[in-house]
Amino acid sequence: MSSLDLQLRDQAIQALTCGDLIAYPTEAVWGLGCDPFNSLAVDKLLDLKGRSVEKGLILVAAHLDQCGLITRHLSSEQLNRLQTSCQPTTPIKRATTWLVPSNDSMPDWITGQFDTVAIRVSRHPIVAELCQAFGGMIVSTSANPQGQAAAINQHQAERYFSNRVRVYVGGDLGGQQQTSELRHLVTNEVLR
Repeated sequence: MSSLDLQLRDQAIQALTCGDLIAYPTEAVWGLGCDPFNSLAVDKLLDLKGRSVEKGLILVAAHLDQCGLITRHLSSEQLNRLQTSCQPTTPIKRATTWLVPSNDSMPDWITGQFDTVAIRVSRHPIVAELCQAFGGMIVSTSANPQGQAAAINQHQAERYFSNRVRVYVGGDLGGQQQTSELRHLVTNEVLR
């Protein structure tokens, strides 16, 4: 997978900063993203997907340090579990999204009806580069209207959303066959 075109990256970051939506390849499917702290952007995303705010949203980051607001209250054991899973040398067959106990640092439109925050440190180079350039986490939900199959390429994402997404960041999927595993940080229970 190649590095992101600088002009396209800058357009995506501008879109995120302005409260617009972007679509991009992730580990297994195309994602739809926005600034998690911009309620109007999140409303746009939820409306576009036909998704209820109660379901909550996943946040992706380039590295665990970008999740500091969410992880600062964790025990050393919990933090170690997260750090170990996020190491680039740790072999993975499937990306892991961690459900981290909420410390009220994230708005309700991100947590939904849950007392956890869903975070994933992505090894996908485009996702990581977008988060790095944006300077923090971004929302990442599958690029599809609720009830439809997730887009697996840019063409499908564009068919679903057309010009309602400001920037489509082209690139290849990460080669994983399944969306991320969903694991509870406290219990270590796999929920998906």
